[in-house]
Amino acid sequence: MSTVNPALQKGPLALPDRTLVARTIASRFAPGLALGELQPLAGDASNRRYFRAVLTGGPPHSVILMQLAEPEGFKQSEEAVSGATHQIAELPFLNILSHLAKAGVSVPRLHVYDQAAGLLYLEDFGDLTLAEAVREADGPTVESRYRQAINVLVQMQVKATTPADPGCLAFHRSFDAPLLMWEFEHFVEYGIEARRGQPIPDGDATVIRNEFGKIADLLAGQPHVFAHRDFHSRNLMVDGLRLGVIDFQDALLGPATYDLASLLRDAYIQLDEALIDQLVGYYLDQLAEQRHVWTNRDAFRRLFDLTSIQRNLKAAGRFVYIDRVKGNSKFLADIPRVLSYVKRNLQRYPELAVLRKHLTPYVPELQ
Repeated sequence: MSTVNPALQKGPLALPDRTLVARTIASRFAPGLALGELQPLAGDASNRRYFRAVLTGGPPHSVILMQLAEPEGFKQSEEAVSGATHQIAELPFLNILSHLAKAGVSVPRLHVYDQAAGLLYLEDFGDLTLAEAVREADGPTVESRYRQAINVLVQMQVKATTPADPGCLAFHRSFDAPLLMWEFEHFVEYGIEARRGQPIPDGDATVIRNEFGKIADLLAGQPHVFAHRDFHSRNLMVDGLRLGVIDFQDALLGPATYDLASLLRDAYIQLDEALIDQLVGYYLDQLAEQRHVWTNRDAFRRLFDLTSIQRNLKAAGRFVYIDRVKGNSKFLADIPRVLSYVKRNLQRYPELAVLRKHLTPYVPELQ
């Protein structure tokens, strides 16, 4: 048998084998469905590629094809993880998909997984991301959309966390201190040193890492919930009245503030500070309705802001990494936005004065 994967063609955005896709739709979907067009879609920063198969004879009238980069690519996460010793027996995307679906989270339905071809045929949520839906929207609409996103987040954190599912990969990896520090180091390596073209002097580097370590230890010590890990406006799809969740394959256990920080301190959409205050309160209200009560809301807000610093620095470093290593520069324009969040939070807490003093000289956006 040939070891060449017929669906994994060479070249940027190469279409999957059309004959193979047409045959799969004809044989494994409802009678009468046939392949019409096969359209490449703009992907994310991962090695996966996406296409829309327009169907005739539907519904469904279209499906999304997720094309894996290589036949065994599912064994390699795009992100660093803690808990990598756990045996991965199936595609992480499908493992997490199944768990979230059982928890009532709106994730795309799997129509077919053609493992030999490295192709997943998924429900089509359309092209409207939360980011696009709010870009030109008025204030009440933006708030309404984000309240809906928080409802989805609370649903995920509450229903996907308890009871623990040992069959779900997310329960075998977590945001422990080493992983949080890996993300901080990712920023140091790419967000500072790669951008500057030289390392940070040892004295400042030691102080910065010590201060990062304090934040990592604090966040790692918080109660853990199911965390999507990339819960932001481009991974939430507005599909009619529902909000679909995608790109969840790197899910793990982490502090409740991580996904909330990803959503409200977003690299792609800058929300008004007054709205963020309201939405943090709304999130805590929704948790309280589920009998998950944070009695000290000021303490929660401090954790949220510290998590935002960690998350935003990691994002800034990641964007430089994607440019330097993957040759994709489109995320560089978002770096000033995420670092503006960091600057605001560093100024907000006197306890961060040491970190601010030693970090700011090496990051122009923090000055």
